[in-house]
Amino acid sequence: MSAPLRPRKSPVQARSVATVAALHTATIQILAREGLARCTTTRVAGRAGIAVGSLYQYYPNRDALLAAVLEQHLDGVASAVEAAAQAARGKGVAQMAADLVAAVVAAKLDNPQVSQALYRIAGERGGAAIAARIHQRMAVAVCQMLESAADAHFSAPAVTAEIALGAIAGPIRAQLEGQLPPAAGRALVAQLTLLLQGYFCHGQTQAGGGVSPEK
Repeated sequence: MSAPLRPRKSPVQARSVATVAALHTATIQILAREGLARCTTTRVAGRAGIAVGSLYQYYPNRDALLAAVLEQHLDGVASAVEAAAQAARGKGVAQMAADLVAAVVAAKLDNPQVSQALYRIAGERGGAAIAARIHQRMAVAVCQMLESAADAHFSAPAVTAEIALGAIAGPIRAQLEGQLPPAAGRALVAQLTLLLQGYFCHGQTQAGGGVSPEK
């Protein structure tokens, strides 16, 4: 039987919350500077300044710790997207595109070291399931935003939402992995906004998931 990925307990008291936060920060620092192979529970506890036994009070193993750190980060991204999508409801699609791009780019690139580190563990045991669950939250939020558009009708808003999120995610990951030239990185928000505005305003997909401007 595989080891559990869930925490042993959730922090309640302020001291426990601070301990878990220190463990998460230490995990990200080690992942970013030394890589996954050297990110052991002993190293994490040492960097966090606590006994390794205290780590095991919260997490049964390294995989559970990594899963918790990844989930916390992705939950923050999803919360930012949900807030932006909620605020953009009823607006025109051009503004929706701008607001969505700004929210995702800020959540991913305001602290690129964290995003880079966590990309390295997204494929670990349990990472794909966490990412899929969080992605679904974002897709639902964007779909609901599109359904409320003031100046367009989407025949398949769920499909459009999935394509839009994918269109944003690809260039952001390329930026984090150093695949984009500096000029492209600096213009990322503007370029992604133009891309999404064009798709929302004029795009059509074979599945009928594009947008048809209302007459």
